Amino acid sequence: MKKILLASVALFGFAGAAAAADLPVRAAPPAPMIAAVPVFTWTGFYVGVNAGYGWQNNDNNSSIFVPAGTFVTAPAASGTITFADDEGEGFVGGGQIGYNYQFGSFVLGVEADLQWADLGGSGGTAFVPAGFPASFVPAGTAGGIDWFGTVRARAGVAFGQALVYATGGFAYGGADDNNNRFGLVNDDDVRTGWVLGGGVEYAFTNNLTLGLEGLWVNLDGDNNGTFIGTETTAGGAVLPVDVAGRDNDSDNEFFVARAKLNFKFGTY
Repeated sequence: MKKILLASVALFGFAGAAAAADLPVRAAPPAPMIAAVPVFTWTGFYVGVNAGYGWQNNDNNSSIFVPAGTFVTAPAASGTITFADDEGEGFVGGGQIGYNYQFGSFVLGVEADLQWADLGGSGGTAFVPAGFPASFVPAGTAGGIDWFGTVRARAGVAFGQALVYATGGFAYGGADDNNNRFGLVNDDDVRTGWVLGGGVEYAFTNNLTLGLEGLWVNLDGDNNGTFIGTETTAGGAVLPVDVAGRDNDSDNEFFVARAKLNFKFGTY
């Protein structure tokens, strides 16, 4: 009887093993898919705002000899009028728009900005010799900067979400002065020149960047011509005063340090 039971167990075990061998083999579960982390790029358009502080020096120091016969109200008056340098400092603020393109670690771009400025007021100083008519009002020396703008190229190196760059290009700007030939003050004096600078910028999100930038701006003025001011006749007529053959140029230089906040279009 024992032999029969053992034989039955062995037979059932063999049959079970054979049946298991006929079942399909279960495949291993697929490995989980892990998305690659996107790499930040500086490529794209951006717009932003900025604010900072500026320091300017108006290199307008020029002396012009005024010969007798120049003034209508005092024909005998003559002497040398001197337009002095002017310095000033104040707040600057405005906006910018630009585009960057990144290849490898290098970033090239272009940026344009327009700024309101309060650098030195709206007129310099003129030293008038004794004997000039009491009604004589010297031309403004454009001693301040009321506004300016730049169009610049940018070139830099990116360290992930940080960017260090140099910049330079065309600059323009001006201030109100007293250079209107018909005696009206606050005539807008527009000048052009160049700008150089550099900065650092950091992207703290995919779309928002914050930067610090310094710019050195030089604006050359050559629109005063021979006009040195105005005089008023006894009848109340305002007359321009010109000195033939002389030119009264001005050269404004100023440095701006500013913070910039940009919105970059696109995520990566």
